[in-house]
Amino acid sequence: MKNGKLGFIGIGNMASAIIGGILSSGTFPVGDIYMYNPHAEKMQRFTESGCVACTSAEEVTELCDTVFLCVKPQIFPEVLRVIAPTVAKKNADDVVIVSIAAGVTFKNLQDALGADRRYVRAMPNTPLLLGEGATALCRTSNVPEEDFARVRSAFSCCGVTQEIDEAQMNAVIAVSGSSPAYLYLLAKLTCDYAAQQGIDPKTALTLFCQTMKGSADMLLNSGKDPQALMDMVTSKGGTTFALLNVLKEQGFNEAMISSFEACTHRAEELSM
Repeated sequence: MKNGKLGFIGIGNMASAIIGGILSSGTFPVGDIYMYNPHAEKMQRFTESGCVACTSAEEVTELCDTVFLCVKPQIFPEVLRVIAPTVAKKNADDVVIVSIAAGVTFKNLQDALGADRRYVRAMPNTPLLLGEGATALCRTSNVPEEDFARVRSAFSCCGVTQEIDEAQMNAVIAVSGSSPAYLYLLAKLTCDYAAQQGIDPKTALTLFCQTMKGSADMLLNSGKDPQALMDMVTSKGGTTFALLNVLKEQGFNEAMISSFEACTHRAEELSM
């Protein structure tokens, strides 16, 4: 029988962000949040808020009907091995296993824990740490809407969520999982150039970041597609036209597409 309890195995940055978001939003009762981490100090600030610390991954799995696996990739197979007997003792519809590991497929989870179990995969990104994350989610066909909504609510406490098919999970890493890195690269290059022109780095970074935030809001809320917004800011023969023309001449578009493809290919290689 479902009890509404959420369990977290592994309390690293991502799990801490999710739990912190839950506590801030009040979406779930604090006493329904269970956790286990081999280093107890990682759990302390949450237990002080009323979350429940467990003594093992098996205990979390036994007590909770939604279990988030938030451990590092190198120990993921061992965690699956450890919790498998506990999962096997539960009715198939009494537990949902949520994985945030990029290279772990539904087949991997089914082989380790049972084909009849319910699984959700999540691909969050690092802005989740500030409550501004973007998380792609997919589920096996046997996950009912009620169970999926509970998982989605947990991630929604830290940003936005979108449901996709599992076949798209590797490609979505280029869209949202790894994409913060190329924004940071663009920020670095822009600020480096600004410094060369005598502009204070902090001033440049403030202007750049607000420009990116405002531009993102335009993309989300203006009702115009990216090309239309580019056209709005670009006058033929003007400064933006000159900037975009050099990017095109230098093969920027092709380089970006190649980088997306490399990201997706690497994700496929890293699959268990």
